[in-house]
Amino acid sequence: MSHAEAPRSRFLPWFGFLCMCIGMFMAILDIQIVATSLPTIQKALGISPERMIWVQTAYLTAEIVAIPLTGYLTARLGMRWLFVCAISVFTLASAGCGQSESFETLIGWRIVQGFAGGTLIPAVFSAVFLLFPPRSQGLATTIAGVAAVFAPTIGPIVGGWLTETYSWHWLFRINIVPGVLAALGAAWALRSAESNARCDRSIDLLALVLLAVGLAALQIGLKDAPSLGWLAPGVASLLAIFVLSTAWFVWRTWHAACPLVDLRCFADRNFAVGCALSFILGAGLFGSTYLMPFFLGLVREHDAFRIGQIMLVTGIAQLLAAPLAVYLEQRIGARTLCLFGFGLFAAGLLASINQTAETDFAEMVVPQILRGGASMFCLLPPTRIALGYLATDKIADGSGLFNLMRNLGGAIGLALIDTTIFTRADTHGQAIADRLTAGDVDTAVGIGIPRDAFLEQIGTPPDEFTEELVRPLVERQALVDAINDAWLLIAVMTVFAILLVFLIRRPRTADAPVDADPAG
Repeated sequence: MSHAEAPRSRFLPWFGFLCMCIGMFMAILDIQIVATSLPTIQKALGISPERMIWVQTAYLTAEIVAIPLTGYLTARLGMRWLFVCAISVFTLASAGCGQSESFETLIGWRIVQGFAGGTLIPAVFSAVFLLFPPRSQGLATTIAGVAAVFAPTIGPIVGGWLTETYSWHWLFRINIVPGVLAALGAAWALRSAESNARCDRSIDLLALVLLAVGLAALQIGLKDAPSLGWLAPGVASLLAIFVLSTAWFVWRTWHAACPLVDLRCFADRNFAVGCALSFILGAGLFGSTYLMPFFLGLVREHDAFRIGQIMLVTGIAQLLAAPLAVYLEQRIGARTLCLFGFGLFAAGLLASINQTAETDFAEMVVPQILRGGASMFCLLPPTRIALGYLATDKIADGSGLFNLMRNLGGAIGLALIDTTIFTRADTHGQAIADRLTAGDVDTAVGIGIPRDAFLEQIGTPPDEFTEELVRPLVERQALVDAINDAWLLIAVMTVFAILLVFLIRRPRTADAPVDADPAG
């Protein structure tokens, strides 16, 4: 290689990788910006409230089915052309969504968009270990991690701004130009043998059906469980389909000579632990980016744009922590960084368990800084632990499974959060009403009833007018208390991740970099 070609050969993989990160960023951002503007879409297309959730469910269901197929698709197409095809289809589907004039058309395009977007995330994380040597993998993982966690954080402010400034159609059209540029850039830059390696790999159609049916049933069941109840016939049936389909899929895939998804990756203990950490991180990241706008919208009654402004603190903390995460990852063991990251993330979650109805931007700054700063330390080390020591031919499958676990953690975590809020709000509301009936002045003042007015009512049954005035105050405080319970739930899950860290062992590969030794 000539001296002129050497810099070019080093530049192209990084440029191609950045194009891949742009595509992944747009796919993740799309989920959040659409979520913040669902009421606008509902009004524009005349969609009934009970069907509106399918705008998100259609995307998420297709995405969660596509993620574990990344290994098979990478083997068949090669990493380069898998990404180019996926981002091209995602861009086309985004244009279709932006032109939709009916509910059915929008849902159809969302399914296509979700399936294409689902392969982008694991493709990027597998690229980290296929394109770069160990000394550069920390920086590459951090770039991908910033794109993955920053997109949901700025989603509300971008979605609110687009909806208020233009129209809901631009929630999808915003993907077109970046998508085209990412496709062209990746097609031009990803020329290495690693980017284009492919092999003949047959497809097990029955396994594919079992995977798709099982994951789709789980996603839809988790959507309905909080409102209908986990034991409702429809929900129980969907969860049973998931269990049976998954069990059959695992048995068939484990014994297949050429499996659809290489589940033998889980035989590596570090990979299994890394996936468990990814699952818990998914619950924490998805949960926190759900609870904040939920609280700010329903309790504080802020619009999407103001919610986005408040949540921007998390994104800024993530960006500031990223260089430090890269620096420390090259000098401190991954296990030590995991302990620090998940410990700090748990502290940020616990800092939110005592919110009041008056909590707003000022009170949310410190918890957001803790969680935002910790997120990079929770993402980078587990990624290396899970994928950094797999054989090259297993990385694409491993990345699909690793990212699937994060999405499953998010889906299950959100279902548990919604269940907690639905059930605990009623319990807290009844407890507050009982204390008011008993004449508890502190409770009355705490929910916003003037002290003198309450003292005058003690011993007198409230009339209908008084009940109508007090009921919204009770319901608001009950909702706040239930949200605090949900914060505690995901904090406890995150503490459990700290215990899992101690199961990580030293890599057995002789060429494992000492400075990245996960044993710390």
